[in-house]
Amino acid sequence: MARDDYEDDGEELSPTRRTAGVGTFLAGLAIGAGLALLIAPQTGVELRRKIRKTARRAQHAAEDFAHDVKNKAQDLAEDVKHRAEDAFDEARHEVETRVDDARHAIGRRKRDLTRAVEAGRSAARDARESFERRIAEARTEDSRSSD
Repeated sequence: MARDDYEDDGEELSPTRRTAGVGTFLAGLAIGAGLALLIAPQTGVELRRKIRKTARRAQHAAEDFAHDVKNKAQDLAEDVKHRAEDAFDEARHEVETRVDDARHAIGRRKRDLTRAVEAGRSAARDARESFERRIAEARTEDSRSSD
C-alpha cells in the first residue's frame, strides 16, 4: 500500500491506527458481503459463485493485510535495531570520553604530586644544609670561646 493511503490532513497515521483501519475494513467487507448474499434474491448457482468470489476477495485482502503487517513489523524491527545500535554507540562514546577525561585528570594530578614531592625534597635539603651550617657555626664559636 502506498504511504499516501494512510495520510489524514497531512499527518501520518500511526502503525497502530493503520492496522486497526485495515482490520476494520476487512471486517466490514466480510459483514457487508454476508448481508448482501443473504438479502439479495439469487439462484443457488449465482449465490455459490458470489460466495466463492467474495471468499477470494476476502482471502486476497487478508493476504495483503498479512503482507503489510509483516512488512511493517520488519520495518519496525529494523528501526528498533538501528536505534538500539545508535544508543549503544552513543553510550560507548560517552564512556570512552569520560575514561579519557579521567586519565588526563589523573595524569595532571600525578604531575602536580611529583612537583610537590620534588619541591618538598628540595626544601628539606635546603633546611638540612642550613641546619648543618648553623651547627658548624655554633661549634666553631664554642671552640673559639673555650680557647
